[in-house]
Amino acid sequence: MEKEKRIPSWFIYFFGSFGGILFGYDIGVMTGALPFLQIDWSLKASAGVVGWITSAVMFGAIFGGALAGQLSDRWGRRRMILMSAIVFMVFSIMSGLAPHDGQYYLIIVRMFLGLAVGAASALVPAYMSEMAPARLRGRLSGLNQTMIVSGMLISYIMDYLLKELPEAIAWRLMLGLAAVPAVILFFGVLKLPESPRFLVKTGHEDAARKVLGYIRDTPKEIDDELVQIKETAKEETDAAKTTSWGTLFSGKYRYLVIAGVGVAAFQQFQGANAIFYYIPLIVEKATGSAASSALMWPIIQGVILVLGSLLFLVIADKFKRRTLLIMGGTVMGLSFILPAIINTLIPNASPMMIVVFLCIYVAFYSFTWAPLTWVIVGEIFPLAIRGRSSGLASSFNWIGSFLVGLLFPIMTAAMPQEAVFAIFGVICLLGVWFIHSCVPETKGKTLEEIEEQGTKK
Repeated sequence: MEKEKRIPSWFIYFFGSFGGILFGYDIGVMTGALPFLQIDWSLKASAGVVGWITSAVMFGAIFGGALAGQLSDRWGRRRMILMSAIVFMVFSIMSGLAPHDGQYYLIIVRMFLGLAVGAASALVPAYMSEMAPARLRGRLSGLNQTMIVSGMLISYIMDYLLKELPEAIAWRLMLGLAAVPAVILFFGVLKLPESPRFLVKTGHEDAARKVLGYIRDTPKEIDDELVQIKETAKEETDAAKTTSWGTLFSGKYRYLVIAGVGVAAFQQFQGANAIFYYIPLIVEKATGSAASSALMWPIIQGVILVLGSLLFLVIADKFKRRTLLIMGGTVMGLSFILPAIINTLIPNASPMMIVVFLCIYVAFYSFTWAPLTWVIVGEIFPLAIRGRSSGLASSFNWIGSFLVGLLFPIMTAAMPQEAVFAIFGVICLLGVWFIHSCVPETKGKTLEEIEEQGTKK
């Protein structure tokens, strides 16, 4: 009998995390498309429309993440990732085919695109955590972050390469080309196995054993993990019967829920996405040069993000979570506040100063708050409330992302850029206070120890 062909573990981990590329590409692509869209549709004075077109994806993602979590428990992680890739592909192409001055069409299409982005953001980490061996889980969650920022960098490079085209063609191609990584993801995931945890939960233990054979080294490791998966599945089923939304805010769990959801919310309200979506417009406002000629700046930001994500892979388990978050948040806050102080003291300071400080912000964000938020969310919630709490944290994160994307152009139209960033700087420092006061250290602790720490509060 011919031996069955194995699926290499690197192939599983690569395409298992490839959904992050879609997520990242769509975060980044509007950065370069907006300056051309503003010219083509004469939107320079329409800050509200620009905000809605940009943030429509995040609005859809609020619902996409929650929906995908529910459906993946019924239909499986792999099938839902495939469906997300199809939705992403279809609505990316429809974005590129928007009729002239079709603001409402583009907003609605990008909301549907957001369903796929939100689904990918929820499904990829879940699939990766269920496929990865415990010893690689931290590093592979870092791989997801690297995929996201790599997707952003690819979109920035594509924007730069297309910038010499006529405005009406340039932004349409930028948005439409998002379909390419979706096609790659679809055909890659077609060859991926379903997660062993889902297979066990649906009564396919033999299939789960076969999948574990692809990604575990010894029969003993496979047997031990199967036993553990079955025990965990039973505990989760029992927990689902005895917990409700009210349980999250009971005295026993309230502290940990506030900590995890708070970190997820602060990550977005600190203003990082204002930079990622609007950096060419920020440079235009600071220097007076056309935003469409400032597309090298997003590439610089993208390179910083990728290097930061790689640095995190190296230092992830060498420093305490709280230490990195407090250090990162402090530097991020000062990077936003100092330009406003310097401009007040030295009115003739170089307008590019704010862009340099933004690069410092991005550098520290990239290896602290960007990856660690999801490490904390993955570690801090006890099993009994993990599903609901993780979904709540994800929703608050997307709500923050949506509001920042929507409100930033409106705020900068009403007040100086330095003042807007100073407000974000204050939020960064409030985030530092929150970490110091409300978030327990989770590095090196079992879930039971973290839960016990929460019940003492």
